[in-house]
Amino acid sequence: MNARYKNPDNDPRGPWKSSGLDVKTYSATYDYPITTPSGRIVNPPGSSCWRLSKQRFEEYVKDNRIWFGTNGNSVHAIKRFLSEVQQGSVSKTIWFREEVGDNQEAKKETLSFNSDDVFTTPKPERLIQRILTLATNSGDWVLDSFLGSGTTAAVAHKMGRRWIGIELGEHCYTHCLPRLKSVVDGTDQGGISKIIHTPDPSQAGNEPTPNPSQEGNKKTPSSEGIKGWVGGGGFKYYYLAPSLLKKDKNDNWIIDERYNANMLAAAMAKNEGFKYCPDENIYWKQGKSTEKDYIFTTTSFITVEYLDKIREEMKPDESLLICCKSFQEACENRYANITIKKIPKMLLGRCEFGKEDYSLNIVNMPEPTPDPSQEGNLNKNPSRKGNKMGISQEGNEHTPYPLSEGEHKSPLLGGDLGVGKSGRAKKPNKDNSTGKNTKQRKLFE
Repeated sequence: MNARYKNPDNDPRGPWKSSGLDVKTYSATYDYPITTPSGRIVNPPGSSCWRLSKQRFEEYVKDNRIWFGTNGNSVHAIKRFLSEVQQGSVSKTIWFREEVGDNQEAKKETLSFNSDDVFTTPKPERLIQRILTLATNSGDWVLDSFLGSGTTAAVAHKMGRRWIGIELGEHCYTHCLPRLKSVVDGTDQGGISKIIHTPDPSQAGNEPTPNPSQEGNKKTPSSEGIKGWVGGGGFKYYYLAPSLLKKDKNDNWIIDERYNANMLAAAMAKNEGFKYCPDENIYWKQGKSTEKDYIFTTTSFITVEYLDKIREEMKPDESLLICCKSFQEACENRYANITIKKIPKMLLGRCEFGKEDYSLNIVNMPEPTPDPSQEGNLNKNPSRKGNKMGISQEGNEHTPYPLSEGEHKSPLLGGDLGVGKSGRAKKPNKDNSTGKNTKQRKLFE
C-alpha cells in the first residue's frame, strides 16, 4: 500500500498519492471553473461537480495540496499524504462468530469463575476486545454502568485500559468480584488471555510512585513484556451507602437510621462541598473546604450555650457550617462566622432520595461558569460530582484522588483490593428493622 505514495515535487510533508477532485453527486455550490497554473480553464466533467468548495479549493492551492502535474497543465488532483493517513482498515459491518465469539463461548468463560450460577447473558471477551480496539487506546477510560458478569472490566484490564464498572445486582459479589480478582492475580486464562500481549514497561508511559496505602496495587514485574496475560494491576471496590434520607410513615423526610454518626458526617461534607477529614483533637472540625472553613454535623439539638462553647474554641479568622436536626431560634445569625442549617431541609431538592434502584430522574448538570482568570483550568472530572462513589482500576496509571498520608478514608467507602488479596467482599449491612439485606449499588474502578 505504501508503495503507491510518491513525492515527485519533494513536498516537505513526505510521500503522497493523488486523489480525484470531482464527485458524481451534483451541487451548484461546488460547480465552478478552475484555472490551472498554465492558464487552462477546467470545469467539472459531465454532470459532476468538485469535491471542494471554491474557498476550500483556494486554501488547498495555497497550502500546496493540489497537484497540477510537473508542467502545471495536468488534470488537477488532491494530494493525500502518507503521514496523515490513519493506519489500519475500516471495520466490517458484520462480525462473524469465528472472529468475535458467540453466546456459547461467553458462557464457557463465565464457568471458570462461577460454575454453580452461570450468568445468563454474558458477552464473549473477543467481542468486547474488538469494540475496545476500535473505540479506545491504551490508557483510556472505559465505563460500564451495567457491569453484569464483568466482561467489559476484565477485557479492559487485560488491554491496558482504565475502567469503571457499576452493578446493582448480587452478581457483583458472585461474578464480577471473583472474575476481576482472577484477572489481577493471573489465574484467569480464558477469553483473550492467551492472545493478549501484556505491555512492556517502556510502553506504559511515566508511572507515578504509588501511595504507600496502594502498595498492593502495583503491576507485578513478571507481567512485563510477556505474550499472554499473566496478571497485574489492581482495582478498588466500593459499595454505595443507602439513601441518606427516607420518608417516615407520615410522609416526612428523615435521616435513614442506617447512617451512623461518621457516615452522616461524611455524607454531609460531600453534599456541601467539603473534604471529610476529622480533626483528632477538635470534635467540630469534621471537614474543611479551605484551611479556615470547616463543617460540623450533629444530630444533637444546638442550644445557645452549645454554640457559644464552639465559638470560644474558634480562631477569629475561622468559619464554620453546622448541620443539625434542630437548633434554638436564638442560635440563628448569632455569629457572623457560624452558619447553621437543618437536616434534612437543607438537602431537599438537590437530588433524589429514597431510591435504591435505577429509577432515578436523571437531569443534565449545568455547566459551571469559569472565573476569567482560571479559563482553561476548570476541573470537569465527573467522578467528583454527586454522591456516587467509584471503584478504580489502578493498572499502570495513578488513581485519581488517592488518599495521601494523613488523610482520612470516608466511612462510606468499601474495601481496597489489591494484587494477591483474596476472600469475599463484605456484604451489605443487614437492616435490623426489616431483617433484610439492604440492596446497594456496587462500583468498581
